[in-house]
Amino acid sequence: MAPPPSYAVSPLVSLIVRILTFICLLISLILLATATGTASTTYGDVEVRFKDFISYRYLCAAVVMGLVYTAVQMGFTVYQMTTGNRFGGDGLVYIDFYGDKAASYILATGGAASIGMAVDLKDLGEVLGIGNFMSVANAAASLCLLAFLCSAVSSVFSSLALPKRV
Repeated sequence: MAPPPSYAVSPLVSLIVRILTFICLLISLILLATATGTASTTYGDVEVRFKDFISYRYLCAAVVMGLVYTAVQMGFTVYQMTTGNRFGGDGLVYIDFYGDKAASYILATGGAASIGMAVDLKDLGEVLGIGNFMSVANAAASLCLLAFLCSAVSSVFSSLALPKRV
């Protein structure tokens, strides 16, 4: 009798999706860190950066956590591709699965909170003269959401690697 078919995804496909996640997160972090604006107020001009908004600080934290997790997982995937064995054996399959779930949720909430704030403050940003800052920060949040989609795909791939229990 033939062995049951394997539904696990090729490590190369998994690596490509993780690289796409990493690239989106890296660009998002660069955009967020370099976004500045000068708000014109009655008290004078005030320089605005991402750290002045809680949701953008959360976005930054989510992106950094996503970058670290994705870099570690890329290393594990490269190890699997070069040796033919999973790092840590099959015991770490559950850590991959739940780690991918947690990482994708963190990225989703970081991007969604930031986009929500940007939409709410769009008119105020135009009045204060920081519309460009808001646009760049919104682009960073959008890239985070794109990274979330890639991370969600990785999560589906890691679920396919779980041992089948009958």
